[in-house]
Amino acid sequence: MSHYKIKKINAIAEEGLQLFTDSFEVSPEEESPDGIVLRSSPLNVDDYPSLLAVARAGAGTNNINVDRATEKGICVFNTPGANANAVVDLVFPMIGVWKRNIFSGIEFCRSLAVLDPDKVNSEVEARKAAFRGEEIAGKTLAVVGLGQIGVRLANGGTYRHMRVNGFDPAPALANIHQLSPDVRVCRSLKDAVNDADMVSLHLPLNDQTRNFVDSEFISRMKKGAVLINYSRGPVVDEKAVINALNSGFLEAYLCDFPTPAIIGHPKILMTPHLGASTSESEENCSTMAVKELSSYLKYGNVVNSVNFPNIESTPADNIHSRLIVMNKDVPGMIALISNIFGNYDVNIASYLNQSNGTVGYNMIDVEQAIVPAIVKEIMENEDVIRTRVITFAG
Repeated sequence: MSHYKIKKINAIAEEGLQLFTDSFEVSPEEESPDGIVLRSSPLNVDDYPSLLAVARAGAGTNNINVDRATEKGICVFNTPGANANAVVDLVFPMIGVWKRNIFSGIEFCRSLAVLDPDKVNSEVEARKAAFRGEEIAGKTLAVVGLGQIGVRLANGGTYRHMRVNGFDPAPALANIHQLSPDVRVCRSLKDAVNDADMVSLHLPLNDQTRNFVDSEFISRMKKGAVLINYSRGPVVDEKAVINALNSGFLEAYLCDFPTPAIIGHPKILMTPHLGASTSESEENCSTMAVKELSSYLKYGNVVNSVNFPNIESTPADNIHSRLIVMNKDVPGMIALISNIFGNYDVNIASYLNQSNGTVGYNMIDVEQAIVPAIVKEIMENEDVIRTRVITFAG
């Protein structure tokens, strides 16, 4: 049975780490890992020549150089939906804190500690009108990005009697099917945000979404709207937001990403990157990440990868070896690989293939040992990225 070395980066919940079996050795000091499990620390995959896979205990993978990982045949996993409840649980209270002036009200109550006890009640009654707020029921919420978090936030808005607009430039049908029928799915970003009292962002960070919310985006919003960012800080152009707040066009900016540019602004309410910081979320993310990484290393299975196509197969009892072939998505690879096996008189018991439009992933099961010459001949093709042989017997 193969033995795999795992490098742990960041604090990973023990509930997940305990799922690693005796086939895995886990250490934060491992210098030549087969797999890495991490949270938010930056990772350069070129630093680990033996690396086969990375599991990010969270949804975003912008801390990993994914394009380079793809070039090297390194599978990168994330844990979509594992922290969704945690984020939604924070966004709605933050909206309430702002709209109901709760933060200012709490500070006022603390200031009463210096008063004589018999004056506290009269002071409260005299000044409470200054903290009068607004209800969110009946307001319009626009949710931009309909992944697991966006869908749950949109549905949560309908439960709170809000009108909800949803928009995603590339929606996944599995997520859309989970939306409440009361959510209006918009065909354009402009249609989603132009009448919204609150606009909440739930987008991954990549080259297309960096500074996604700029002055042009803001100009499409309703005057007096609240902008909410609990996705990634850089999806928002902070200078454009500050200008809109200072001019009075935006009422407020609520976010999870304090930076020197926005700290202390009276119209910005922020939390210290707490979106996924619950014990339940950390356990869910850790458990999912470990399961994904373990299944990949032991069987070559791919579930929730951001750069490889999903593919799963449990080897039959008679299977000795499994060959994994990753290739550029070009025609003829199945025939090429099959012919090479045939030339060595090796019968293929099972052949699975999937593609995501960039990477082709082949899973070939045979009842005997795979001779190195087969792998060598396959690797000689310029379109092959990487191969792996997984042995189940012998």
